[in-house]
Amino acid sequence: MKEITSTPVVMSFAGTDPSGGAGLQADIETLISMGCHAASVVTAVTVQDTQQLFRYQAMSPTLLIEQARAVLEDIPVSAFKIGMIGSAENAEAIQSILLDYPDVPVVLDPLISAGGGGELANDELIDAMVNLLFPLTTVLTPNSEEARAFAPEADTLDACAQELLELGSEFILITGSHENTPHVINSLYSESRLLESYTWDRLPGAFHGTGCTLAAAIAGLLAQDLPMTSAILEAQEFTWETLNNSYRIGMGQNIPNRLFWARDDDDEKEQQPQQLH
Repeated sequence: MKEITSTPVVMSFAGTDPSGGAGLQADIETLISMGCHAASVVTAVTVQDTQQLFRYQAMSPTLLIEQARAVLEDIPVSAFKIGMIGSAENAEAIQSILLDYPDVPVVLDPLISAGGGGELANDELIDAMVNLLFPLTTVLTPNSEEARAFAPEADTLDACAQELLELGSEFILITGSHENTPHVINSLYSESRLLESYTWDRLPGAFHGTGCTLAAAIAGLLAQDLPMTSAILEAQEFTWETLNNSYRIGMGQNIPNRLFWARDDDDEKEQQPQQLH
């Protein structure tokens, strides 16, 4: 029998993306880049390309639970990452799993719509995320539009963060790529206050799978036992670099190059990730 290695395992709950840009495919590439092993639980099957989401079919909650339990009874998991959930019933199924592993960090990317357009969560699923999953979440990673959707009565992003913290997540990283600002400003909150703001060079173009990449990178780094603030900073640096090295293979959004580190040194781009102060 082979010896169990020290390679940390991250369990990803997400939908499949046949374009390879987002979802489970993005999570697997990211987690490999973080030095982790990806254990992938399919929550939904999507029909999408680099331009848009056409439709999806949620996995049955029974099959979702069976996928996860089979792995969890065999392999120690160091972090959970949650992306597309597919249905309110699946949110309940995921909750039932997380409750059995209270000491394992949970990173939740609260997807409402696909990057290229198309609904990923109806009102019932949004309510289920808020009531069942947010209280079990270590790091919530909404973009600014998602933050406003989950806290519609708040008049600023800071107020959105405070409302979201009250719903139970320990840390909230609100990303600002959807804002009309010269630079991208991401803000980290915890314990009812702003902990840190990160300002990054805004790159031209649109990207498919950015949120998946960021959340999976945070989960992978937490699985490596990095302190929270270090994991969140390094995950942003990695995500920025994937966008800086992105490629366009279809007629829609660019695909983040999550394996940029595997290229030859001669192919290095001169531009480096910049957090501005």
